[in-house]
Amino acid sequence: MKALIGLLCGLVFGAGLAMSGMTDTAKVLGFLDVTGQWVPDLAFVMGGAVLVTLVAFRFVLKMKRPALNPRFYLPGTTVIDGRLLGGAAIFGVGWGVYGYCPGPALAALTYQDSKTAMFVVAMLVGMAVANKLAPG
Repeated sequence: MKALIGLLCGLVFGAGLAMSGMTDTAKVLGFLDVTGQWVPDLAFVMGGAVLVTLVAFRFVLKMKRPALNPRFYLPGTTVIDGRLLGGAAIFGVGWGVYGYCPGPALAALTYQDSKTAMFVVAMLVGMAVANKLAPG
């Protein structure tokens, strides 16, 4: 049941990304082009997500535990270190070079574009390498 609900949530998330245009790399790259033909669409998508999170998390974190897990998995530290900054930089470069981050890239696989498939393969290889190199 947990896997089915996870799949359903992923499908809804992917559909939302597609409906908002965030699976269109031209829109994402247009958002990042603040000195040229700036496309503000992504700002509205992110703003909507932030508003939903601000409201929903007030209720969610008051729960004793999540509905489908024995406990919440929250960050254990608030320290900003080299690993966090390095990961953010790598994420940002990948996003800026091709216009995808992991969620939209996976959702865009449904378009069957070979460049997107290569991006996802490279992303998965990068994640596997990072997991191998990560301490602990």
